[in-house]
Amino acid sequence: MPLGLIVGLGRAMRRKRTSSLDILTSKRGPKNYYKGKNCKPTGFHTRKGGYVVVDEKLPNYIVPDLADFKLKPYASQCSRDVNGKETADAPK
Repeated sequence: MPLGLIVGLGRAMRRKRTSSLDILTSKRGPKNYYKGKNCKPTGFHTRKGGYVVVDEKLPNYIVPDLADFKLKPYASQCSRDVNGKETADAPK
């Protein structure tokens, strides 16, 4: 019986605190912890406080030629009547 009580107390001491389950931020982490925004750096910092952008690190987007593309945009910025009929929801 006393052995089970001691083992139970040991397990209770090993449990994580609820404060350690919170979201880790730069204020809650170690002194040199930097979380970031999950993006890649595009350059590096100089000793004098400047920033040098490296062209090889910039994203390169390849867009296909859409000249003969037959589909139209899903939604238009300007509204218009379809077949000249009014809808039931529109005020008269």
